[in-house]
Amino acid sequence: MQKTLDVKLNRLRGNPDSREFILVYAADADMAYGVPAPGATYPPQPGARYAFPSMQEYYLHLEELIREEAVEVMLASVSAMDVLARDKRLFDDSPVTPAIRANDTTDIWVGRGARYAQSPSRPFASTTLDEARWGTLLPAPGQTPDVNLGLYSITFNNNLDADVRSLEAFKDFRVAATRQGFRYFLEVFNPNVADLGMPPELAPHYVNDQIARMLAGIPHASRPEFLKVAYNGPAAMEELAHYDRSLVVGILGGASSTTYDAFKLLAEAKRHGARLALFGRRIKNAEHPLSFVRMLRAVADEALAPEEAVRAYRGDLARLGIPPRRSLEEDMQLYSPGLLA
Repeated sequence: MQKTLDVKLNRLRGNPDSREFILVYAADADMAYGVPAPGATYPPQPGARYAFPSMQEYYLHLEELIREEAVEVMLASVSAMDVLARDKRLFDDSPVTPAIRANDTTDIWVGRGARYAQSPSRPFASTTLDEARWGTLLPAPGQTPDVNLGLYSITFNNNLDADVRSLEAFKDFRVAATRQGFRYFLEVFNPNVADLGMPPELAPHYVNDQIARMLAGIPHASRPEFLKVAYNGPAAMEELAHYDRSLVVGILGGASSTTYDAFKLLAEAKRHGARLALFGRRIKNAEHPLSFVRMLRAVADEALAPEEAVRAYRGDLARLGIPPRRSLEEDMQLYSPGLLA
């Protein structure tokens, strides 16, 4: 089965002005939040014994989205891919590409009561590449990998010791991945500490410079398939997308907010050079994730403007008998810092 990710990446690399757009569902929240990862059931069920669905229920939600084929990549934890890619074989005859989170640095350790994310990010990976690819440290001779794409994340904090540790870990990962033929994409978070020792308005350009400097020492054969960064406004996005047009640059979705905020974020990022969006919480916490993803696809493909997509999505909710979380007026508010800059 030909994967739409590869088709679109080839088109974008062949023509940087292409309007192709890649959608990734980041369904790897169990690597960060723990038990609350599936999100609270909506609409709420008064008297329910458990606050959050089980992972088995969550897998059914992911299966539905894979079968919809509205995203190019499904990103999940290694344990989730044991179910989706190995037990259920959902990707064998699907255009959707499976991917795993290859590392889980301390700045995403955000379980209830945790305060690890307040300290400069430290590199860590729960999995190994063998486990990520085959689901075991002992694959059978000639066994074909079930998953061969992973997300690697790194965070720069303008802290020499912390940043060097992170870069050393990235180098080790990159070398191992290249030798094993494992593909990866690179997520570069905004700094996770408050005091960067620089004016706040310089931070987006600091992140861009660290990305450019880091990739300058890597041959093209070892580069990530694409980049994923926070949308820090038009100037920062255009600067990064223009710097090296052979790179496919995308945005991360960030925290949940309003429907309009999500659709507008995607549209504005694309307008200023992004060709990919990776949304997680915004999809998972939507009233009806399947309808929400359909509208994201329509916005990404420029079939609907963000304002039109909000109304169409709310129309779907009405037809399904699902109450919206917010009034239309509330749902049309913007919250993402990059949209308010």
